[in-house]
Amino acid sequence: MARRSDHTREELWWLAIDASRKIVEKEGLRGLRARQIARDIGYTIGTLYNLFEDLDDLIMHMNGETLDQLMEAVSKVELTQNPTMDLERLVHCYLSFTHEYPKLWNAIFEHKLPEDRPVPEWFSEKVSRLLAIIESTLAPILSDQSETEIHQHARVLWMSLFGMTILEGSGRLQDGETAFTLAKTLIKTYVDGLKSEQNMSVSNGL
Repeated sequence: MARRSDHTREELWWLAIDASRKIVEKEGLRGLRARQIARDIGYTIGTLYNLFEDLDDLIMHMNGETLDQLMEAVSKVELTQNPTMDLERLVHCYLSFTHEYPKLWNAIFEHKLPEDRPVPEWFSEKVSRLLAIIESTLAPILSDQSETEIHQHARVLWMSLFGMTILEGSGRLQDGETAFTLAKTLIKTYVDGLKSEQNMSVSNGL
């Protein structure tokens, strides 16, 4: 460990985030304690709270880093303008990521902010960027719908996939079921339904 004076504020910030991720990867979110983080990076709790408002703030930034990693992964997926195929590719990438980092992913939905504390705007923007990729895959079959409607469709798929990963991770799926097989069924049914609505709108001159 370098001397304390060798670290800039930004370096300390990343040291804390990295230490937190390692703890969560090993013990889960319940094992994350400010005292342990401070001990692992060789600083005091006071120094830690000079970097973050409190433990909730640190966890939000740690979870934000997880979303950034997922964004980096899905951004590399080659899209074809075929909604069904593209969504399946994105889902495969998404599930591969959640399987590789299960405890970090679980931390996103396990962590709850106090009721009087809203989700930071910067965190919501990270989620929106992920949703935007889903929206772009649906756009070819939703040309007659508003941005708000397209956003809602993307959220339905996102939340459904999120639920599947939770069920799979907790062992609540039936024998032979996987999040990916269920997701493929969801995607086909959902996309086929949207295409049918689109075709009906066209035939009715809407």
